[in-house]
Amino acid sequence: MEAINARAGMRGARRGRAGFLRRLGEAEPRGASRPPARHRKIGASPCFAERFLNSPDWRLCVAPMIDVTDRHCRFFHRLLAPRARLYTEMITTGALLHGNVSRHLDFDDSEHPVALQLGGSEPDALAQAARLGAKWGYDEINLNCGCPSERVQKGAFGACLMAEPGLVADCVKAMQDAVDLPVTVKHRLGLDYDESYGFVRDFVGKLHDAGCRVFIAHARNAVLKGLSPKDNREIPPLRYDVVKRLKQDFPDSIFVLNGGLADAAQSVRAANEFDGVMLGRAAWHTPRVLSEVSLQLWPSVRLPGDAQVVDAMMAYAARQVAQGVPLRVMTRPMLGLVNGQAGARRWRRMLSDPARLAENDPALIYEAWRATQRRPAGQQALAADAAPAAG
Repeated sequence: MEAINARAGMRGARRGRAGFLRRLGEAEPRGASRPPARHRKIGASPCFAERFLNSPDWRLCVAPMIDVTDRHCRFFHRLLAPRARLYTEMITTGALLHGNVSRHLDFDDSEHPVALQLGGSEPDALAQAARLGAKWGYDEINLNCGCPSERVQKGAFGACLMAEPGLVADCVKAMQDAVDLPVTVKHRLGLDYDESYGFVRDFVGKLHDAGCRVFIAHARNAVLKGLSPKDNREIPPLRYDVVKRLKQDFPDSIFVLNGGLADAAQSVRAANEFDGVMLGRAAWHTPRVLSEVSLQLWPSVRLPGDAQVVDAMMAYAARQVAQGVPLRVMTRPMLGLVNGQAGARRWRRMLSDPARLAENDPALIYEAWRATQRRPAGQQALAADAAPAAG
């Protein structure tokens, strides 16, 4: 009986997702799939992007996070925030120029607007990688000048590039010459323990002279020696006032605030104070924060309920599993969906159960959802006692 219910749930999920996507303006694929983005004319935008998302809007962004914001995570985040700007995890120029390009760059059309974040420090290589991003249909090319990890430093890119603003300007200019897309930079406010405003002002100024107009500022310094990437997200003090100064000194530029934004109320206040906000770990641990912020920024945009999200993710997982993708990579970003609700622990336990995930059955998502809707026997008895008598 459980298996029958699960199959029925999957059929319902397909119908539910089709209806939900039609209401958002995206047609459910029928028959043969559309040609991949790399076969479309550069600059062509799918209906979903044209209707809602083609304007340059950075009010709500989801941060690039290594080993987190893959295409499956981004598909999930798009359901929760129809107008947020999504970012790939950082992809190095070497991985694109010498590796499996499709594996790194393929994405679902519903992800628009979606930005490709690149890691590199050689202008020619970055220009080639940016061309690939444009060919695949990305909406923005972002250069990582903020990651402090030792592995990234060994590649001579990430936060350590802030010490070479001239080189970064050359990289930005090379990418701008290569593609007709916004070329943006994500950066820190300083290196190690140098908190002088002049350092970051001169860095931004050099890139501004090169034509960059969108800066995503992680409002902390990057300590290159002695702190782990996790510590670098927590220990260097937040300095939102410095980002405000940059916004005043470069009034024709867009400054998106990143760092320390933990809840919806704080994020909405910051989005109104700056040109936008970028959420990272908050979006990972409590993904519904994206919906809460979206509701405040775009009150007229319909947001799906948890049941609709579950339907859409189960249908998506079914398609991906059929292509050989392990179920676990689709369920991983969903673990925090119902945090704070009854049954959240049961939801996380079921969706992270190695034995169940090894079966690669997308119906597990539906079963986990149904389990969150069941009330313990004691609560059912209380509800029955509280029900009014008939007659």
